[in-house]
Amino acid sequence: MTKVDYAGLKIGDEPIHLEMEPISRKTLALYAGASGDHNPMHIDIDYARQAGEKDVFAHGMLIMAYLAKSVTDWVPQSALRSFSTRFTAITRVGEKIICKGKIVDMQEEGGEKRVRLDLSATNESGESKAAGEAVVAL
Repeated sequence: MTKVDYAGLKIGDEPIHLEMEPISRKTLALYAGASGDHNPMHIDIDYARQAGEKDVFAHGMLIMAYLAKSVTDWVPQSALRSFSTRFTAITRVGEKIICKGKIVDMQEEGGEKRVRLDLSATNESGESKAAGEAVVAL
């Protein structure tokens, strides 16, 4: 990981861009096992159909994890000062999640140079799946 230079950044820069592989049933099964979230809406198509859905869909926390990965791919995890997300839409099997981060504020706080980012996770059509914010120290 290359060290990020605070002086080389400015408000409006978009230093974060992460494209994940399309969501697959295998991804959902592996995530369920790793997270302990075995809600059948995410892994049992019969259950999802009985609940009125066409198919299973991704765990919201999986999309949040992708957003967090997009930040920690840019800076070390130890630089993260805050991170928050909110889910905006269901992510379906086959959708490709694209995470982006835009610098919206830069300031010194507590003796640290900090950058605040607006984060977004969308599918390949630009439909919002999650939005959030992160503050990192550089």
